[in-house]
Amino acid sequence: MNKVIDKLAWVFIQDGKLLMVRSKGKERFYLPGGKREAGESDEQALLREIKEEISVDLVPDSLKYVETFTGQADGKAEGISVQLTCYVADYTGELSPDAEIEELKFVDGNDREVCSSVALVALDWLEENQYLS
Repeated sequence: MNKVIDKLAWVFIQDGKLLMVRSKGKERFYLPGGKREAGESDEQALLREIKEEISVDLVPDSLKYVETFTGQADGKAEGISVQLTCYVADYTGELSPDAEIEELKFVDGNDREVCSSVALVALDWLEENQYLS
């Protein structure tokens, strides 16, 4: 049986590298974001998750849909995938790990070994579409 974990993610690129985060006790990096709560829109869920995880406020008016990526869920059984609906947005505040996040890292194609499966799908697409230098 196939199961899809539905998540929202923020695509933030600086100096040609993509911002990723790592949770406490985990090895792999992934795009910041998370699951929506009952009744939340994409925008509401993303704003809340980003504030919880990395302490910054996304600017709602600047939110733009990028792409949706699907990949194997790390640490889960075969057939369980993650669907990431990705947005770009401006932000205010200082990027800093919070809640369950232990580390922030800007990655590019040279950092593939530390990325989660679905993060690699996103990374490849962003490189192919010239989002990353």
